[in-house]
Amino acid sequence: MTTTETIQEHRQQRDELVAELRPAYQEELALGMERLFEPRRDDCPWCASKRLKVRLKTQDFLQNKPGRFVLDQCGDCRHIFQNPRLSSAGLDFYYRDFYDGLFGKELGAAFSNANGQLFERHVGRAQAMRKHLRPTRWLDIGTAGGDFCAGAKSVLPDTVFDGLDVGTNVLKAKEEGRIERAYQGFLPEHATALAGQYDAVSMFHVLEHTVDQRAELEAARKVLRSGGHLMIEVPDPESYFSRLLGKYWVPWFQPQHLHFVSVGNLNRALRELGFTVVAVDRREPHIAFDLLGAFGMFLLRMMPFRNEPWRPKAPGRFGARVCKAVFMAGLPLMPVLHFLDNALAPITSRTRFSNAYRVIARKD
Repeated sequence: MTTTETIQEHRQQRDELVAELRPAYQEELALGMERLFEPRRDDCPWCASKRLKVRLKTQDFLQNKPGRFVLDQCGDCRHIFQNPRLSSAGLDFYYRDFYDGLFGKELGAAFSNANGQLFERHVGRAQAMRKHLRPTRWLDIGTAGGDFCAGAKSVLPDTVFDGLDVGTNVLKAKEEGRIERAYQGFLPEHATALAGQYDAVSMFHVLEHTVDQRAELEAARKVLRSGGHLMIEVPDPESYFSRLLGKYWVPWFQPQHLHFVSVGNLNRALRELGFTVVAVDRREPHIAFDLLGAFGMFLLRMMPFRNEPWRPKAPGRFGARVCKAVFMAGLPLMPVLHFLDNALAPITSRTRFSNAYRVIARKD
């Protein structure tokens, strides 16, 4: 089968899946968009200040699901958060068919091209923890398919890795031997049962997805033994790229990212909970993707006629041709931006242009 035939077959399979999913999405959208959001709040969820201002207004560029999203920033503690926040129904609606299902297949294919880099990143995280302790038991929060645990094993072969995630992939990770134990759900739900069982807990790009960040930190402290270490990585809302690229800065990742905590706020919260911060790093967590990612988001915005089940009907040949034309027009610039991202990485990762940071803290 030729490449063209393979692409056509994939497109046909996707269109068939979209047609199958469309009735359920249209039925849900008919109930109204209001149910997808909590009431707008007038105070900061981090410090309770009422000095709020709009930082950003945007939309779902990746999936093109309907809705408009606002990020507010606190004038006192500088915390940034989605306001109004997604409700339980909203979280279900916007997460559905992203990490699995319709979009999950395409997402998996995109990440499969970067498996080597991802493995190196996982190894680097394990090495960073090894500088402070050699854990006997490690719980990875938001582990998905257990890729981090599998990579970290090469550095810490005697460590037992367990995983927790809200999705079903965590169960598959256990079946495939990537983790020893699998817990499905949210960390606060399991914290009491797992109290004091781990000497290492990791949260890699998890906190920004959570409804209550402080509750997650308290739960992490509960499952850690005395002297255990917590490793956290999150997008850095103080990155200069967040201002330069605006709504096209990928780490805003609306509507899934609900909170953006600065390194200062996170460190203070950890100290209040009885942790000692032993390491802060912006260099290694930086992901060299800002320019290419922003351009990709812009291209997706210019492709409003994609065939998705949350659209009332398929866009037809005209829409497909428009999308193809936009994509082909942008294609030549992509390798250039990919090169620039990587060429600039030694500089951006060591400056305030870094788009993420890592904190390691010890439970005292």
